[in-house]
Amino acid sequence: MGKALFTPVSIIAGILAGILAGKLFEAVWGLIDDDEAPGPEHRDVSWAKLLAALAVQGAIMRIVKGLVDRGSRKAFYGATGAWPGEEQRDKT
Repeated sequence: MGKALFTPVSIIAGILAGILAGKLFEAVWGLIDDDEAPGPEHRDVSWAKLLAALAVQGAIMRIVKGLVDRGSRKAFYGATGAWPGEEQRDKT
């Protein structure tokens, strides 16, 4: 039951995390380079610059998404008393 109630919270949190991560990436890339961050669709960009942009963007996206997901789970738990997910990791 907790998982079903958490699904809309998770969707909204994921959308907000994506927006936040995008803004953060733009700010960080602005410190690295004056030009717009390159993407795979840009023809005249070096592989090194593209790889750097993608790596920075991926790291920021993953960190922000993980922090927002964890925060939303803790808030949901505080509000409902039900943890929406696994309580412990599998130890294999």
